[in-house]
Parts: sequence; C-alpha cells; structure tokens
Amino acid sequence: MLDISSRVRVDVDALIAAQNDMGVCDAIGRNAPVGKSAAMSAPHLPKVAGIDSAVPASAHTAATLAASPALAPTTAPGALIQDRLAGWVSDLTTLHELTERLARTGTRDDALHELLRAGAALVGARRGMVVLEPPEGRGPATTVGLGLAHADLGHIETVPRSATPHGRILDGAPTSVPCPVAQADLFRDESLDPRLREVAVRLGYAASYALPLATAEAGRLGVAVWFYDEPAEPVERQRHLVGLYGRYATEHLARLLELDRARARMAIIAEELLPSRLPRVPGVRLAARHLGGPRGGGEWYDALPLPEGALGLAVGSVSGSGPSALAAMGRLRASLRAYAVMEGEDPVAVLSDLELLLRLTEPARSATALFAYCEPALRKVVLAGAGHTPPLITGERRTEFVETSLSAPLGMLACWEAPSVEFSPGPGETVLLYTDGLLRRTGDPMDRAFARLHTAAASVPKAAREDPSAIVDHVLRTVLPEGLDTGADGDEDDEDVVMLAARFE
Repeated sequence: MLDISSRVRVDVDALIAAQNDMGVCDAIGRNAPVGKSAAMSAPHLPKVAGIDSAVPASAHTAATLAASPALAPTTAPGALIQDRLAGWVSDLTTLHELTERLARTGTRDDALHELLRAGAALVGARRGMVVLEPPEGRGPATTVGLGLAHADLGHIETVPRSATPHGRILDGAPTSVPCPVAQADLFRDESLDPRLREVAVRLGYAASYALPLATAEAGRLGVAVWFYDEPAEPVERQRHLVGLYGRYATEHLARLLELDRARARMAIIAEELLPSRLPRVPGVRLAARHLGGPRGGGEWYDALPLPEGALGLAVGSVSGSGPSALAAMGRLRASLRAYAVMEGEDPVAVLSDLELLLRLTEPARSATALFAYCEPALRKVVLAGAGHTPPLITGERRTEFVETSLSAPLGMLACWEAPSVEFSPGPGETVLLYTDGLLRRTGDPMDRAFARLHTAAASVPKAAREDPSAIVDHVLRTVLPEGLDTGADGDEDDEDVVMLAARFE
C-alpha cells in the first residue's frame, strides 16, 4: 500500500469533488480558447451596477497572474485549477444576472438600454451605442446611445458609413454572421478615414469595439459599439463573455420585434373595427378617443344617426383580450347598430336583444354596454346600462355623474333587464361616456378613480368647454398618469381606454 501523505490526499479529494460538482464549467472550459488560463484567473473587481462582475474595468489596466512570474513556480496545480473553476463560476454568475435583467425588459428601447449598460460592464467601457436595423418589415431602424447625447450620435452619423466598423458590419453579406471589430488605437491607425479620427477627437474616445447583433436563427438585427477613452481593446475572456451575452440579447430583441409587429397589427384591426368618422347631427357636437393597450382589448364606442334627427351613442367592453376579443367586439358593435335602428327609442330593448345574442353565440363571454338615445332638438337623453360605468355631465354650472340603476353585465344572468334613465343636458353641457379601462388604468381604487375623473372634468378651462375634443383631451391628460402618451408600447397591464363626448348646443 502506497504511503500517501494526508495533505496530498486532501488536495486530490478537493480537486475531484470540484470537478464532479462543476460539470457545467468543464463544458465551458472545452469551448474556451487554449492558452488563456492566466486571463481567466484575473482578479475580480468590485460590483458594477449591483453585479459582482468578473470582468476587468479596462484591458490596459488589468493585471493577470501571468504578469507575476514569481507566483507560478510556487503555486500548487490543484490551487490553479480551483482558481480557474472559481473564475468560471464567477463568469457564469455574472452572465446569469445580466441575462436575467435583460429578460425582464418588455420593450425594445428598454432592452437596448440594458444591452448597452451590460455590454459596457463586460468590455470595460463607459460609452456606447446600438444601431438597430432589422430586415425590412420586422421593425423600424433606431439608434440608442449610452453616455452620448443626441448631438454626439449625429456627429458619428456624419462619418461615411463604409469607414465605421458598425457600418461595415451592417452592410456585409446578409446571409453571413459577421465577426466583432476592434479598433485598439484610432490615432495610430493610418488606414482610418480622417473624418472618423476627427469625430473621435471631438467626442473624446480613442478606441472602439463593435459587436454584431446577429445569429443564424434571428438574422442580422444591428450592431452594438462601445467606446474607450484611451487606447484599449477587450481581452479574449471579455470577448467571450460579451459574445455570449450578445447572442442572447439578439434572440431577445428578435422576440420583442415580433411582439411589436403583432401589437401593431392588432392596433390596426381595432381601429378598423371602430367608426372611421363621427356623424354630424344638428344640435350636438361629438368627439371620441381610443387609446389601445398592448394586449388588444375589446373596448369600443359608436355613434349613429337615427330617424327623425335622433342620435344613438354607445360604449362597451368585451371580456378578454387579444384577437378573439377584438373579433367579439366587432360582432357586438355591428349587432347593436342593427338593434338601435330597429328599436333605438327603447334602450332597454336594445340591450336585451344584445344580451340574448351574446348568450346564444358566445356563451363563455361577458360584456358591459351602455346605449343612449338622444334627441338633440329637445336636449333629451334616455339611456340604459349593463354593468357599465355611469356617464358624466360637465358644464359651467355643474359636473356630476348620472344616477343609473345597478345592473349586471351582459351574459352574466339567465335574463338581463334593468330600467332606463332619462335626463336633460343643459345648453353648452357635455355628456362623457367612457369605459372602465379609464378608471383601472389610473392604478387607484375605484372610488378614488371616480373622484379623479370628476375633478378632471370640473377643471376643464372655460375656453376649452366649447370644443368636445379639447374637453376629452384635457380629461385624459389629467386622469391618466401617462397622459395621452400611451398605446401599444405601454405597460403590459395597460387596458384599452375609450371616451365619447357629446356637447349639446
């Protein structure tokens, strides 16, 4: 039996245990470039943006173990391997945390900004930009900067495209996946375009590293470029990490672009299902706004002229979201128009017929609706609601909600019925019909949302009360946290918002 010292047995056992536990790191080691063990064992810097990054701040200031020859002969082989394994674990942790943060981004712009920040930490740069140029039909082209103002990006665009590394990458063969381009010293490279060197001096950067955003599956979407303040370039380990991150970012951007295209198509369908223009009826002026949510809800409005100078106004909401809700909304709105023409004088009958149709054709779906029969010459309104929010009357002398009876949504009961309500708007007063998506999008409880809506309608400037469009815009800007700057690129939980205003002369 061999006489093996206890110290040697402990080192060998620790090494075997580490190799058994770190199978994933062995896989990375097989893919890692040969001869870079010193770079992989470089000391780690403090956390960058909350992440314990294993990447040095810059290539020209990072020290490696290979730079200290005195350490090599005295370091045990087991310690070197364990140090290498620790470096791989640190790299995997950093990469995991960065990709997790990128995966949480839900919009294209947020993903591009996160890509720039993470890439800057991985390659040790302070500034950068992303030029996104997806293939035709997959999304618009855009440029986003990190640490660069809009004017700085404009200066970069004055350089001939063929002279820039990102331009050469974007204009390369469309079927190939291009390689990154590093320019370690822009002032010593005599082959560079003079305009590129002039812009670099103006913006204060001396080197750059361009990473293609391209994979075989997603195609070529764009390129990310990071700029160094001094001559430098990322080491092999940094290139490997940012390359892995770039491939993941490309796939994530491809999914977001496809999601944007789907949302845009749904927004177009929703707008086509709503009235293209509002009718002109003597004695009343109309205005409407529809703010679509990212999921494509089923909220709608309608206004149609009726016999003897009457006017029918309707708003409603179909449960669910997506293409099926849009299709149901279109069918419901078309049916209500037909019922309004036949028996519009009786709003209860109109909603009863609509409820029967919904229960027979779509038993798994419910809807809220409000229909108002207006006689502008008499300033008389008769309305009925099915689980819908009450209208709001606003004018110079009053701002109050119309008292309606409590009723269930359509499709919730075996037989829907609720009494109608009659009221008379005064001269110059405006009746606001809206969907509950407006209240829910405020993020407040319902009582506070109603109070916010009431305050917004009461605070309409006197000069704007004669224009229903100005009234609607003022109310939406006041009630919604994001104002009118909302739509398909909003938060995932945002719902459709519909508001219909009728100002009586």
